[in-house]
Order: sequence, then C-alpha cells, then structure tokens
Amino acid sequence: MAEDPRKGPGEGGKGGTALLERPEVRQPRRYKVLLHNDDYTTQEWVVMVLEEYFHQSRPDAVRLMLQVHHTGSAVVGIYPRDVAETKVEQVNESSRQAGYPLLCTCEPE
Repeated sequence: MAEDPRKGPGEGGKGGTALLERPEVRQPRRYKVLLHNDDYTTQEWVVMVLEEYFHQSRPDAVRLMLQVHHTGSAVVGIYPRDVAETKVEQVNESSRQAGYPLLCTCEPE
C-alpha cells in the first residue's frame, strides 16, 4: 500500500510538511538619537553634523540646532539600534577630532 504524500509524518505519509504555529513577528526596537547642548560647540558645527550625519536639509538643520540650543537637547533621528549606535559613535568621534565637546546619545524610543 502506497503512503499518502499529503499526510505528514505519523499520519501514514512519507514526510509531508507539518504545519507549525508561526511565532509572532515584532518590529525591532527603535532608538532615538539626541544631540545635547553645551557652551563650546559652535552652531555652525551642529548644523554641519545634522546635514552630514542625519541628512537634514539646511532649514531643518538650523531649526533642530536652535531647538538643541534653547531646550538643551533634541531628537535628531530614530533608527534601529545598530544604526543609532553607529551614528552616535561617528558624531562623537568627529566632534572630538574637531575639538568640540558635542554630545550625541541614543535611548530606546
């Protein structure tokens, strides 16, 4: 007697596909990248950082720079964790090399 290929293992079939419950797929946690105000970093440097590392237009970069200046910090982007951490490292390293203490951090959204 031939086995029914439509049936899974243990059902008289030769090795059909058993239906497994699919695990719930969640979106990866996202992280906010923030710039923090200080008394030494120039506004021009902050605008350049926003344009170069966060791909902001000039008007948006100026608006965000002023928000950082007036409120103490601003969210400048929201990314997956690895992207956020990379941007933080790039901005902080670039700022140190330029002689500025600009602080960039990330935190869960």
